[in-house]
Amino acid sequence: MAYDRYTAVCKPLHYGIIMNRRACVQMATCAWTASVIYSALHTGNTFSLPFCHSNIINQFFCEVSQLLKLSCSDTYHRELTALVFSVFLALGCFVFIIVSYVQIFTAVWRIPSEQGWRKAFCTCIPHLIVVSLFIFTGAFAYGKPTSYFPSSLDLLTAVLYSVVPPMVNPFIYSMRNKEIKCAVRKLLQRQMLSKNRMSLFTLCVWFTTLFL
Repeated sequence: MAYDRYTAVCKPLHYGIIMNRRACVQMATCAWTASVIYSALHTGNTFSLPFCHSNIINQFFCEVSQLLKLSCSDTYHRELTALVFSVFLALGCFVFIIVSYVQIFTAVWRIPSEQGWRKAFCTCIPHLIVVSLFIFTGAFAYGKPTSYFPSSLDLLTAVLYSVVPPMVNPFIYSMRNKEIKCAVRKLLQRQMLSKNRMSLFTLCVWFTTLFL
């Protein structure tokens, strides 16, 4: 997303050539490969350990740091390896995003039109906020020492990095697009005409797309 915005703002005349199908496939492949390696590392670390303590964890889901606390063996080196790889992966992505947005904001300041500023910032700022929320809350959750009895802050942090970013991604990547908003409105209007009753979910989506 950061590279896409960088190309659109800083190199608009070359956007169609740079962001072609091959580039999108390569970026998606890199993201999936990194995710698979990251997941395989945690999965391999977890399943290779003996567990003899309670099978109850104080978390909403089976978080790796909480599962390692249930092991009978020493998990220090495994936790350190997973933490180093996580920091390397997250830091690499974050640095790439920051460099892209520095270039974007530098180009935006040169735009003489205030409308151009507003459009560029409205496109970039939400994505930057969500990425920062995900990285910083994830770093807090995995970087601090894990206790056997997490506090309310630990539970809130887990929700912030695991639930909030995926929940708002559709609005950032799709619903801000005028064509998609128009298509959603037409679809919901057609549904309203064909059905007398409308579900609560459909009603919420309707008002969301209407006021975005």
